[in-house]
Amino acid sequence: MNSFHHDMRETMNNRNVEIAEQYISALKERDFTKAHLASAVTFQDPTTPVLRGREAVIEFLLKNVPEIRSFKINLHISQGEYVAIAWDADTTAGEIPIFEYFRIIGGEIKEIRAYLNPCPLKNETE
Repeated sequence: MNSFHHDMRETMNNRNVEIAEQYISALKERDFTKAHLASAVTFQDPTTPVLRGREAVIEFLLKNVPEIRSFKINLHISQGEYVAIAWDADTTAGEIPIFEYFRIIGGEIKEIRAYLNPCPLKNETE
């Protein structure tokens, strides 16, 4: 692969990582105006079937994610339109390790899959 194509791919991967990290910041701030969610975004985690559409996803997150006091990104992996981030959320329900998979096309998040232990979330709602 020539260096131009490699540089372009690296730039796209870095931008996609930035978009995924902006989503995590938006989740902490509870302000999704900067989250780059596509209108037809899908979201899935261990507590819910697949959600479809920006409004449905935002409504679910605002209702079900406890307040995030801080977060730490431990690792991100990116390849083309795919980004995976391992991060820890310090929430009102306790420390929650999260692994999220994102599919990002044209600067918009098209798909989110969150993998986490839902027990702290269930305790928060009881």
